[in-house]
Amino acid sequence: MTRKRNRRELLTELAGVSVGVLLAPAAGLAVTYLPFGGEDCEVQLTSVSGHTLRLSILPVKRSVTTGVASDGSLVKTSWGLPAAEIRGEVQTKTIECGNMKVLFSSRPLTFAITTLEGQTLQQLSIDEETGVVSFLTGDSPILGLGEGGPQFDRRGSSDRMKSGQGGYQLGTHGGRVPIPWLIGTSGWAMFFHQPFGTFDFTGALSKFLPASPQTAVPLDIFFVASPNPATIMAEYARLTGHAEKPPLWSFGYQQSHRTLASREEVLAEAKTFRDKKLPCDTLIYLGTGFCPSGWNTENGSFVWNSRVFPEPKEILDELHKDNFRVALHAVILSDKLRGTVRDACELPRFDEELASCHWDAHRKDFALGVDGWWPDEGDPLDIASRLVRNRMYWEGPQLDRPNERPYALHRNGYAGMQRYGSFLWSGDVSSTWETLKVHIPIAINTALTGIPYWGTDIGGFVPTKEFTAELYLRWFQFGAFCPLFRSHGRAWKLRLPWGWNTGDPGPTEINNYNGAAIPDSSQLHNEQVEIICRKYLELRYRMLPYLYSAVHECATTGMPIMRALWLAYADDPKAVACGDEYLWGKNVLVAPVVEKGADTRKVYLPAGGWYDFWTEEHIEGGREIRRTVDLQTMPLYVRAGAILPLGPVKQFTSEKVDQPLSISIYPGGNASFLLYEDDGSSFNYRKGEWMGIQMDWQDANRTLTLRLAAGSRMLSPTPRKLEVKLVQETRSVVFEGRPLRVSF
Repeated sequence: MTRKRNRRELLTELAGVSVGVLLAPAAGLAVTYLPFGGEDCEVQLTSVSGHTLRLSILPVKRSVTTGVASDGSLVKTSWGLPAAEIRGEVQTKTIECGNMKVLFSSRPLTFAITTLEGQTLQQLSIDEETGVVSFLTGDSPILGLGEGGPQFDRRGSSDRMKSGQGGYQLGTHGGRVPIPWLIGTSGWAMFFHQPFGTFDFTGALSKFLPASPQTAVPLDIFFVASPNPATIMAEYARLTGHAEKPPLWSFGYQQSHRTLASREEVLAEAKTFRDKKLPCDTLIYLGTGFCPSGWNTENGSFVWNSRVFPEPKEILDELHKDNFRVALHAVILSDKLRGTVRDACELPRFDEELASCHWDAHRKDFALGVDGWWPDEGDPLDIASRLVRNRMYWEGPQLDRPNERPYALHRNGYAGMQRYGSFLWSGDVSSTWETLKVHIPIAINTALTGIPYWGTDIGGFVPTKEFTAELYLRWFQFGAFCPLFRSHGRAWKLRLPWGWNTGDPGPTEINNYNGAAIPDSSQLHNEQVEIICRKYLELRYRMLPYLYSAVHECATTGMPIMRALWLAYADDPKAVACGDEYLWGKNVLVAPVVEKGADTRKVYLPAGGWYDFWTEEHIEGGREIRRTVDLQTMPLYVRAGAILPLGPVKQFTSEKVDQPLSISIYPGGNASFLLYEDDGSSFNYRKGEWMGIQMDWQDANRTLTLRLAAGSRMLSPTPRKLEVKLVQETRSVVFEGRPLRVSF
């Protein structure tokens, strides 16, 4: 609730600010308000920053303006005093907010937003009776809006923004995590904080439709404007929060399991990874209830299945000894959650809506050595409850392990889930080529909506007649370049890197899904699958220094790991409209192969020089090329003027390998890169326990300069052995924390 301020207070608060403020009539005169949604309302315009303004239409009760209730998505509830409070009818009024001007008119209710120089950014018109918001669609793609739904450019579609696996075409597009953050790639973005509703982008004027006129107020919109995409992403992080860093091991390969035969099978499968030297960090076990024999006794239970885990701690200890992490599937059956893990849960009464009661059920198993959780379902949860659940799995583990970063893989969430280090996967998708194809733009839009740690069930959850070794390998290649690198699905033994050469697809679990099928037996004796999986497993682990540095950049700036080409090439219309390829970090372009039997792949290379990662061939961009591919090749390109750190092959992320770090320089322009490192598990980096090596390449004089980043320090091992590579030349150097120059 906000107190009605008098004229003197308002003038004092806004002294020196060049804005238009409309005040209530003097004492003794009747106060008039704007009619909106059947209520008396007040318009507030607030300057959040130079690039972001807040537009709110708030109901007024007994001369007191009602505030906006928190749903947990924003990092704070107050964004400062309004630059303008508007009551009553106004013909036109110009209000300056940061780097923008707003031309306001009350009949009809219109907000024309321009730059300070008068260039139109957006125009919003709001129907006073229905609350429908109309705005300019524009001539450039509209991106964002969360996971799932019609792809890639949202223009031309209508989206009910329904959450969950029933949201939109589950088989191909996966579960829907709708987030009303839309990016106009011409230089603006909007977050519809309140209310929730439907978007219609089918006309020259797009529309936002509240669920009903009764829910139209309060209306709360954050509008962002900048020609720089990085600024737009930074402003969204300002509003909804920066991503927390999950543990390093969560970026290694994760192997998921379904129906388990025995304790011996659990341990033998883990041993096979190590014997075959196939890199893997995490073993994930599904719960009984979704399969005949999982880790627990039934859905929602935290009692171990004694048929396969007769001595849970003993088995966990053995898996830990072989350097595996263990994550368990969990289901919360409540349709509403509230509170935090620190609230009192007064047993024996179990409050099904209280987060602390639910977390208490996890703690006994967590104490045995469980490393992470896989919270499933949650479709009926409202926005606030979804975020309560995300928060619970971040803060709950820290009650018992306060200096250990938690891991949780969610199926549901909302804006702000990144503050809890949440991973997200796309749900129970089908094993089809169309699914793989659609998931490239889904990945991009999810990342643009502030959800950086995302992935899929590699191979698709529901096997179909299209599920072949070829489809699995193409999906595996794509998965190696998603933050979540995890294989899961029915016919689960075909999700093992060696599973396509045993003749055994695993237990038959294809009931309840139309079109489900087990692959033909002719597909199940293919020795090439393991060889190609090994290639991409080893590449993923070699790229961990680069990936983890991108994770750090994401956590500090809001820039995603999987990046739309728009983020780097906003002035290139072809790049902006490209939804079938993406940047991995800032320097590597990834073009997954998504067509059956493909022997070539069309790739658009933006202007500038590029290097084929596999052949090191230099190619000039600004054009579309056709790259020849075989089954083991997914096109990867590194931009000229890039520094790419590559580590040694590891079997797990924390393995100590006595080999130097390779620093590859791709000439053709100046380059800079911050190589980030911490212990990968604790929060000590918040206390300065991290190492950053700032690398700067001067192309003209062929010199690389290395220095310790401000605020960081050398970590063990000290000194650091590096191999700096430029085309065919290599320099072996030692970095001890002092500035170092390497010349070619």
